[in-house]
Amino acid sequence: MKIAIDGMGGDNAPKAVVEGVIKALNEYQGIEYYITGPKEKIEEELKNYTYDKSLINIVDAREVISPNEHPVMALKKKKDSSICKALKLVKDKECDAVISGGSTGAFLAGCTLIVGRIKGIERPALAPIMPGKNGSFMIVDAGANVDCKPNYLVQFAKMGKIYYQGVLGKENPSVGLVNIGAEEEKGNELTKAAHKLLKEEKLNFVGNVEPRETSNGDVNVLVCDGFVGNTLLKMYEGVASTLLSMIKDEILSSGLLSKLGALFLKPVFKSLKIKFDYKEYGGAPFLGVNGICIKAHGSSDGKAFKNAIRQTKTFYDNKVLEKIKEELQNNI
Repeated sequence: MKIAIDGMGGDNAPKAVVEGVIKALNEYQGIEYYITGPKEKIEEELKNYTYDKSLINIVDAREVISPNEHPVMALKKKKDSSICKALKLVKDKECDAVISGGSTGAFLAGCTLIVGRIKGIERPALAPIMPGKNGSFMIVDAGANVDCKPNYLVQFAKMGKIYYQGVLGKENPSVGLVNIGAEEEKGNELTKAAHKLLKEEKLNFVGNVEPRETSNGDVNVLVCDGFVGNTLLKMYEGVASTLLSMIKDEILSSGLLSKLGALFLKPVFKSLKIKFDYKEYGGAPFLGVNGICIKAHGSSDGKAFKNAIRQTKTFYDNKVLEKIKEELQNNI
């Protein structure tokens, strides 16, 4: 397997990118890496490690697209950027997958414009995996498509089901539609029409799921338009961070007995923190494009990039892309 990695993508690039590649190199077999970015900067970081030089290739790229640039315009103007070079490697079939922690807008636009959509997919979707009380769940779409049609949500459901089944190993995962009420007649025109279509599909469709129920993780794949999905994602991340911070503040401001109790509960807090740590999940797949495209968090460190590589390998090993194409071909 060959993976292209945007060497300048992310707040801690290229240091974190190179660190993640080296960690993955020592842990996973059968992967060759192509890191894009200014050759001298990548080489400087690689000097800090001992590794098999035949497995890491540097693709020189002299430009970087920043998060505050207009995605499409930046892609057109900066064709020598690290993100464009990485995406083109997948487009030209020189690499099987691409990972970037850079500009989300540029990455998603580049995946669609450079790598291209799978035949039959009208809108690709961003699909992060989130920790739930009873298990992980996936949100499809989490921000790529603010405005959607009912049939887009059906495609999101099909792709999410195949990915969840292939990567998380869950047979016949449940699919739910995020809505303001559990009743079938609730919601706006989009959700009502989507609900009707989803019922007709060969999916383990459990109906509407209210936002307050999503964090239980009882429903594996949650389908919604990108506006709702991105709001749900950011609210969930914000509440988790706030709660952990509030618990810490309460313990520190309490008496000796509370602090002593917290000491005994330290393993519990540590376990909980790990469950909500984005670094453990690696990144979010962009489903519906004709290649394996993983968006890593902008503030990813070496561990997060290593886990993004693990996620990418699982995507590849389980032939998720091929299964999505096959599913759509059977429905054309």
